[in-house]
Formats: sequence, C-alpha cells, structure tokens
Amino acid sequence: MATVGYARVSTEDQHLTAQIEQLTAVGCDRIYKEKVSGVKRDRPELTAMLDYVREGDTVVCCKLDRIARSTAHLLEIVEALEKKGVAFKVLNLNLDTTTPTGKLMVTMLGAIATFEREMMLERQKEGIAAAKERGAYAGRKPTARAKSADVLRLMEQGMGKQAIADTLGIGVASVYRILKGHKLA
Repeated sequence: MATVGYARVSTEDQHLTAQIEQLTAVGCDRIYKEKVSGVKRDRPELTAMLDYVREGDTVVCCKLDRIARSTAHLLEIVEALEKKGVAFKVLNLNLDTTTPTGKLMVTMLGAIATFEREMMLERQKEGIAAAKERGAYAGRKPTARAKSADVLRLMEQGMGKQAIADTLGIGVASVYRILKGHKLA
C-alpha cells in the first residue's frame, strides 16, 4: 500500500517546492510532478499516476485545484480511483474518501456539478430561443453537406471512407450519410 502524491503548477516559472514538502511530510512514497495548465485533461504525469496506483494505495494532493480544474474532471478522477480501490485525500480541505464525511463531500460535489451543467444547458436553450425570436440564430452551418461533391469525387477515385473524411476534415459518419443520400453506401 503506497501513498502517492500529485503536485502541479501551471507554468514553468512557478515552483513545486511547497507542494513537494507537504506531500513528503504526510509520507508520500512517490510524487508525480508536472508544470502544465490544470485545464488540460491529458496531463502526462496525472495519467501516469492514475495508471500506477493499485488497490489499497492512497493518492494525496495539497489542494483540489492542483489535481482538477473542474468538478466534472475531479469526479472522473475520483471515480477512476474508486474503481481501483484507491483512496483520495486533499490536504487543505481535510478531504479523505475513506471516511463517511469525505464520501459525502465528493457526492455533494457531484450533485453540484450536475446542477451546474443542467443550469448551463437551460440558459443555453433560453438563449437560443431568444436568438431565434430575433432572427439571429440559424444553427450550425452544414459544413459536411457542402462538401458532398468532393466526397463523391474522391469515392469515385477509389479513396476509402475514412481517408475521405480525413482529407476533407469532416467526420466519417458524414461521409457515410452523404453516400447513403446518393445511394452509394
């Protein structure tokens, strides 16, 4: 059972020293460190840490915003850890998913994230409706359909569906839809 730390700062000119000292003080056997924006979800050291930990391990970070910048991303990380049987602790919040209070806090964060998402979608729907009333909203332009002639031409030249999609910068599903519309799929 290992105690694994995760430390992150956003830029190269920031320092990890304080986080590393805190993680070392709580007994982290191994510390994953990176200097990259927290907005990026595909952080190499975070991915490596999530791959490394095993059942019975504990992941520790100093502050919540060091490991995730959005509630949704945090919940994905916590869920991945739970599936592996790994505990999660945040030092400045005294959050510990091995305790009932810690589990409650994570559940509350999940509920808040769901609420925020639903509110955002509701505002978006209201905004689109208002824009349509003003005649200012026409929806997304059908970019793939505008390339129908190119799809048909490349297909006649013997190019594969995925290659056509890549060449034209459209989805392969759009290629199939265009070909189906012309009864070629």
